[in-house]
Amino acid sequence: MMLKLFYVSISGNTRAFVQRLTRYADKAHAADAHCPRIEAVEFTPSFDARFLDQPFFAMVPTYLDGGDGINSGYREVMTLDFRDELDEADPENLLGIIGSGNRNFNAQFGLTAKHYARRFNSPVIGLYELRGNDEEADRIYTSMCNYQADFDRRGVKRALVK
Repeated sequence: MMLKLFYVSISGNTRAFVQRLTRYADKAHAADAHCPRIEAVEFTPSFDARFLDQPFFAMVPTYLDGGDGINSGYREVMTLDFRDELDEADPENLLGIIGSGNRNFNAQFGLTAKHYARRFNSPVIGLYELRGNDEEADRIYTSMCNYQADFDRRGVKRALVK
């Protein structure tokens, strides 16, 4: 089995964490062939949209227009083309959202992932800070495996509302 991950990286932090996460999955697979590997595809204007025709996870950084994320600063910036690609995909294939950000931004930490979760009726399955660390990779990989196994067992994704 292969976990599919679609992501966007603006500053390179998300790409670096995807590489860490993929290496983690490769090590887990080498130790136990039942552990899935990760097929990660970065959003570019020329990516193959057929990747989204099967169950996948999405990873998105948080870039907002300022503010505090509570009273202002809710409008995301820079990932709009990525969001448009998800809008065109079958939302039932989006198993979960993984988000990143800077914990110093308090309420804005992972806010774009939370916005996407509501928009696409898909749970936030993990958040990590900036370029992430090994503990976050372990936690998010485990969460991806659990959500994929749940989907494989039930045939439907977990949703925020029924």
